[in-house]
Amino acid sequence: MSGRVLQVEADGGSRGNPGVAGYGALVRDPDTGEILMTDAAPLGRASNNVAEYSGLVAGLRMARDLDPEARVHVLMDSKLVVEQMSGRWKIKHEDMRRLAAEARAVLPADRVTYEWIPRNRNKDADRLSNEAMDAGARGGQWDAGASEVPVSAPAAPARSAAAGRAEESSDEPVLEADADARAVEAEAPDADGQDAAAPQAPTPTGRLHHVEVWVADLTAAEAGLGWLLGELGYVPGEGWAEGRTYQGAGEYIVLESGPDVVGGAHERTRPGLNHLAFRAGTRARVDELTAAARERGFRLLFADRHPHAGGADHYAAYLEAPDGFEVELVAVED
Repeated sequence: MSGRVLQVEADGGSRGNPGVAGYGALVRDPDTGEILMTDAAPLGRASNNVAEYSGLVAGLRMARDLDPEARVHVLMDSKLVVEQMSGRWKIKHEDMRRLAAEARAVLPADRVTYEWIPRNRNKDADRLSNEAMDAGARGGQWDAGASEVPVSAPAAPARSAAAGRAEESSDEPVLEADADARAVEAEAPDADGQDAAAPQAPTPTGRLHHVEVWVADLTAAEAGLGWLLGELGYVPGEGWAEGRTYQGAGEYIVLESGPDVVGGAHERTRPGLNHLAFRAGTRARVDELTAAARERGFRLLFADRHPHAGGADHYAAYLEAPDGFEVELVAVED
């Protein structure tokens, strides 16, 4: 492998499902954000799922053409395609089985990873697929030169493994001058001959990407936890037969049911995740949400110590949803 990572973003759509369909895909350099290659095409009459798989196949082929030895990370807003290609969901439709096999044949499976993203993070691929559908509706073909998603950087030519080894074995290795200087400076003592001062504590940079909550009854969970997420500012996003997403300011939350969910009620006191805590605004807003939640069947926990069950300086409500999940609403603005 070359060690290079390429990011594929793909989408597909169908106006009528089935109806006028098209796909769009691009390859991006994940380090710079630059788009290295794009592709889109109308598909005639097809389903939305077939169009999404077609976009995936096109994206993987572009990545292979750019660097056949690169690792590839695929981003799509289709939960179905991501879960099926990751091996967690079965593929029942014959057309999708064929396209999934086609996608798996492009690159070795151990070099491709998949990630679901909300639709608003897949805007470029979505734009390309809509351009393809527009072209199909006119009876024409997609025009890369007229696309609103232009390639922003020339693609670097792929290097073979042999070429890479030849460069590594050269008698005159190529090094960045400033990188070499930094290496020398890192090992040198300071002007007084003493070691440099101890480094400062690292700055926290970790962030949640998403939380996936498995539920026994999706309809009930949407009416309970889903309602509360909406009150807290999460926007309901993509829904499918067994789940729904809720997009926050950065992270998103998924409520999901399905055949892989083991039977039985959720028990928050068992080992594992105990509860989710949310920034709920002012103390008055915490009180307002608590009252509304209790009317919807939520149970107030630690009622004898509410609203300071978490400590004298911590104003919060601890609530148990009707299906057993615990949430904490924290006052953060006064």
